[in-house]
Amino acid sequence: MTASRDPDRRFYGRRHGRRLRPGRRRLMQELLPKLRIAIPESGASLELAALFPGATEFWLEIGFGAGEHLATQAGAHPGIGLIGCEPFVNGVAALLGWIDREGLGNIRIHPGDGRDLLDVLPDASIGRVFFLFPDPWPKTRHARRRLLGGETLAGLARVMKDGAELRLATDDPGQLRWMLEQMSRAPAFRWTARGPGDWRTRPADWPATRYEEKAASQGRASTFLRYARLAR
Repeated sequence: MTASRDPDRRFYGRRHGRRLRPGRRRLMQELLPKLRIAIPESGASLELAALFPGATEFWLEIGFGAGEHLATQAGAHPGIGLIGCEPFVNGVAALLGWIDREGLGNIRIHPGDGRDLLDVLPDASIGRVFFLFPDPWPKTRHARRRLLGGETLAGLARVMKDGAELRLATDDPGQLRWMLEQMSRAPAFRWTARGPGDWRTRPADWPATRYEEKAASQGRASTFLRYARLAR
């Protein structure tokens, strides 16, 4: 897995789970090298048009889990280039399985810390960002481990186009409070909700994730937040 480019930036959490099945090991060896994003050195920016020839727009998911949301979005929007970031090896392998089965050609993968990718994305290049069901790190002393914070939001504000949408979701009350708190301090973004239904009901074009389904099966409600990147 890719190490953090910033020596002062720490990654928290697991990178490996259960041993991969042979089919997924094969995809990691054969398919991932074709889809993996090479992070430029020396301050250069990614050339998104080269990664996605003919794409009309570029979307980003930070922490795609098992990849079901990203894969569904890619299938529904073949003209959009989708970038997924995920440091967890088993999650990357699961997404590769989706790509292989569905024949998806409009996904590229950064199998590492999403902040490293934000560093090299061009200004005002991303039309939509998904940040769904991140690890809540519920203990107060672990708050610094929560990825959605000042550094990440500053990076998102830079790379998102004017009017671009940031989608957040969680089933954890503490994480929800944290998200709302952090977003209230982010002057580049505006919450677009007009009423409770806007955050209690998942929009039709927002596919469910296995995390949401697990939460629902255990009686926990999920919250769906949408923010717009304000004009510069």
